[in-house]
Amino acid sequence: MSQTIASLQRKIKVAGDLQSVVRTMKAVAASSIGQYEKSIHSLSAYYRTVELGLSLSLREISTEVRSIRPLISQKEKRTKRKSVVVFGSDQGLVGQFNDVVTEHAVNALNTLPGKHRLWSVGERVNGQLIDAGLQLEGTFSLPNSVKAITSLVGQILIKTQGHDNEIAYDELYLIFNRRTSGAAYEATSQLIYPLDKTSQSDLVKRQWPSGNIAEVMGMEVSTLRALIREFLFVSIFRACTESLASENASRLAAMQRADKNIEELLENLNGKFHRLRQGNIDEELFDVVSGFEALSQEHRQSVSK
Repeated sequence: MSQTIASLQRKIKVAGDLQSVVRTMKAVAASSIGQYEKSIHSLSAYYRTVELGLSLSLREISTEVRSIRPLISQKEKRTKRKSVVVFGSDQGLVGQFNDVVTEHAVNALNTLPGKHRLWSVGERVNGQLIDAGLQLEGTFSLPNSVKAITSLVGQILIKTQGHDNEIAYDELYLIFNRRTSGAAYEATSQLIYPLDKTSQSDLVKRQWPSGNIAEVMGMEVSTLRALIREFLFVSIFRACTESLASENASRLAAMQRADKNIEELLENLNGKFHRLRQGNIDEELFDVVSGFEALSQEHRQSVSK
């Protein structure tokens, strides 16, 4: 009986230690969600600024200039290679996070005609993409903070668009999980380069937010290319930030479920421990009472003689 109680005590200790780890991970995930959400909010304002600059540049540039690099016509675009970057996680304990984005990536790539080059961000999603039968050009390490995202964006642009000062001809797709509400998220794919005709038309029609007359300073083509580079940068940065926010939201939900399960396990183990302990005490009391009664009976017999 004592061995059983000792075994339960060890299990209770291990479960308690595991619960401490889970609650620490919950706190870290909740804190990380906050910093990534703030970054997404800040990026939204900058993204609108870049779009306004593109809108003005596209309105002022001539039709002949608009058809050259970096904006590619729909006819030219069909013959170009497609660079695809899939954002996942480096660590586990994130529920179905990597499964969802991997399934979406496989389906999206099946609908893309022509050749494509594929990269992953995160070791976990890299392994799942390989298991799905996809060939990868390489993988990028996942940043562990908002400050480290800038370096990742630079690496992605160099690998997918080359080292030139001018934007290359490759199409660039991003596939990532975007947070919807609470711990919920959904996989999405986004073509960020080149701007298709619909996107260009929407930008041209966008109204300037103030009554002031805006104009493009310097060479129109150079300005447009600079804005395109900024658009690529902020688009990749935002995709990575949204993926990280979704990852930590998924991890938080997974840790909450784990915490609840451990709590139920501890309650069950503690119940068994107290029942066994009480049973042990009852047996000891029964032995004491039985011994007392036996001694009392012997004493009464000796007195009667």
